[in-house]
Amino acid sequence: MRLLVQRVSEASVKVEGNIKGEINHGLLLFVGIGEDDSKEDIDWLVKKVTGLRIFSDEAGKMNLSVTDINGEYLVISQFTLHASTKKGNRPSYIKAARPEQAIPLYELFIKQLKSVQSQKVASGIFGADMKVSLINDGPVTIWIDSKNKQ
Repeated sequence: MRLLVQRVSEASVKVEGNIKGEINHGLLLFVGIGEDDSKEDIDWLVKKVTGLRIFSDEAGKMNLSVTDINGEYLVISQFTLHASTKKGNRPSYIKAARPEQAIPLYELFIKQLKSVQSQKVASGIFGADMKVSLINDGPVTIWIDSKNKQ
């Protein structure tokens, strides 16, 4: 499972012109679910992302987590995080999980995130054509892969 984490001062997602989810200060999480992902990947990622210290403290050092600042989350499904560009110019997505596997894991990720956080957790719609708007704060963008826990 892959996450592209962006620290934002605000973010929103529209589906068919209507706002489906929006947050203020917090984390925008793009979630890519691979064919070999499971609940264990979700457990690890939820713990990792909720404890990630990427918000500035009073001294200006990135020392606080989203929980510490009472930040919010916006979760967006994005199968393209599993794109392979090894051959040619057209990415291959064969490593991305099929919807019948990915949707339950995406929903479980959101449910688990909500269960460990008192902050707002908003989301897009899996598989929908979404328009995501954000103001990247910093900018801070971090890539996390549950299969590469270094």
